[in-house]
Parts: sequence; structure tokens; C-alpha cells
Amino acid sequence: MRSAKMEKAFWKDEILSDKQRKNLSILELVMKRGPISRTEISRLTGLNIVTVSNYITEFTENGLVIEKGLDVSTGGRRPTLVEINPKWGYMIGVGLTAFNIVGILVDAKAQIICEVKKERTSKTAEATIDKLVETVEDILSKSKIESNKIKGLGIGIPGVIDEEVQTIKWLGAMGLSMVSISGISLKDIFEKEFDIPALVEHDAACAVFGERWFGFEPEIKDMIYMYSGVGCGLIINGQIYFGSSGSAGEVGIFNPTEPDPEKRRQESINLGTWELDLGVVYNAKNAFKDGLKSKIFELAENDSEKINLELIVEASKTDDKLANELLEAAGMYLGKKIAFLVNLLNPEVVVIGGGMEKAGSLFMDTV
Repeated sequence: MRSAKMEKAFWKDEILSDKQRKNLSILELVMKRGPISRTEISRLTGLNIVTVSNYITEFTENGLVIEKGLDVSTGGRRPTLVEINPKWGYMIGVGLTAFNIVGILVDAKAQIICEVKKERTSKTAEATIDKLVETVEDILSKSKIESNKIKGLGIGIPGVIDEEVQTIKWLGAMGLSMVSISGISLKDIFEKEFDIPALVEHDAACAVFGERWFGFEPEIKDMIYMYSGVGCGLIINGQIYFGSSGSAGEVGIFNPTEPDPEKRRQESINLGTWELDLGVVYNAKNAFKDGLKSKIFELAENDSEKINLELIVEASKTDDKLANELLEAAGMYLGKKIAFLVNLLNPEVVVIGGGMEKAGSLFMDTV
């Protein structure tokens, strides 16, 4: 089994050897800018052309990189272009959002081949994990890609992960009891089930890594990815920041909008209210119990168990008073939390994700 240290190689530069660092810098350029010539790679990385050619030759022999035509010549022989071979292998990623469970299969160029979505209806941690496993099964069935061609499986989980043994120390925004799965390695569960190398990581850390890798130029060194308000991924000075025990970014248990210290304490204890949707569904269900009238409940057929974020957003589009109030309150809460983090960390970029960004303009404008 690979150590957590090796698995963290993609997250922390100081763990990488010189060869691994050169590997990644070249592959990143080929991934992002391919087709690209060896000469251009040499210019952009600062590595000499012989070193670049040696690495590209090794990648080509392994089937990871393929030649793709010729570049325009500025004099002399036209340079050969190279790019990532999309059929070299495939990766699966699964995780939770405010709306549902999402799983995707991508090829080696990170192009989405297959996507599966499932409703988040599970009430226990065990059932939620079963749903995640089921999502991977559906991806393999739907894509018809043989499991031996899958290079890796990533699982994004809200909460705190023990990196050494890949167990969950706290389930965070799941709002689920974890007593019965305490000490169980999710990595082992998925590797035993699918015989694919697996990595379990904090969802917000995965999200900020993805944004940093695919969405922004390397010049961006400080970034916050706000994962719906219950947690955030942090990049500080170009590195993902985990903190001393891996719990950095767990900001969901503090409510800056609640003036009563005792209520704040109770909310911190009752972590089940801090869902990925900022408590919007929880508050809507309470309104239903209180007998309030709303388009939300019509759409849910007067069944509180059918109330979800999608219905609330749909009701808001009809200018429903309760739906608007719920989304506006959530936007105000998230906005205050972001303002606090911006003042604390002074990032260059703040990204809002995790599903709540789909809640519409009322929510985002309030943020």
C-alpha cells in the first residue's frame, strides 16, 4: 500500500523529488497547452532541451504522450508536437454536492467520458458510503470501460481525513452519525470493492486543487475555494494548506450571524444542521412543520422528506416569499463568512462551489 506521504506528492511540493517535480512541470504543460513542441516546453519550464526530450521520450514509450503533427517552422526542420494520449488511462472521481452525489469518469486529458448523478437521500453515513460505491459501479457499467484501465479513484468527502490510514475523523457537512464507521478506511473499502488505487480526500481540498490546476494560471498563489460555506479549500503561497492535523478550512461550525453565544454553542454541537446547502433545506422543513405556506411545499407534494435545494431554487424563480428569504439568508451568511476569510487571508481569488452557486442570482447577489 502506498504511504500517505507518497499520495500527498501532488499536493505538497516539498515532498516531491527533483525528478518528480520535473515530471509534473512537463506533464502540466503538455496537458494544458498540448499539442506543444519540445522547444516550447524547454522555454516555458527553463529546462534544457535534452532534459525535456529525455522525459518526453520516456512518456512516449509508456504511452502517456503521443506525437501530434508538426509545428510551424521558424527556420530549419519543423518541430514535432506532442500531447497527452487520452486513451492512456482513465480516472474516476466521486463526491457530494449540495444537490446530489456526483461521479465522473475522465480520460488522461481530463475530458469527461461519463457522468452519474444520484440524489442525496441517505440518512446514515453507512448508507451514504454505499451510495458512493453504487455511483462508481454505475460509472463502470455505463461507460463500459474495463476496471483494469482505470488508473485511480478519488473520493471527496466533507470532513477531516486521517491521512495516514485514510479514515474519517469527522464527517463535517454530511450531518450524519459516524460512530459505526469510525476507524474504517474508506480507501480500503473502495480498493477492495473495485481493485483500483483509491485516494480519499477532503472535498474542498480536491476542489481548490482542481481550480488551481485547470482554472487559473500559475501566477495565482493565494486562493480560497468556498465549498458551500461548511468548509473551504485553501491555497497559500502556491500550496494547498491542510494545517497541523488536516482540519484547516473547516469553517462550518461557526455562525458569525448568530449574536447569542449560547445559540452558537448549541449550533456547533448540533452539526447535523450544517449541511452542504447552508441549512436551507433544514430551515425549509422547519417552516413546513410550523405550518407556513409556500410554493416549496406544493412542489414537494406536501411531503417534508421531498423538500430539497432544487425545489427551493425552483420556487424562488416564481418569486416565492419563503424560498427567497431562505436563499437570501443563506447568501448573507456565506457572504459574511467569506468577508471574514478575505480579511484574514487576503487571497487573490475566491471561488464559490459545491453546488450552492447554482442557487441563482438572488443567492449570489446577496453573497
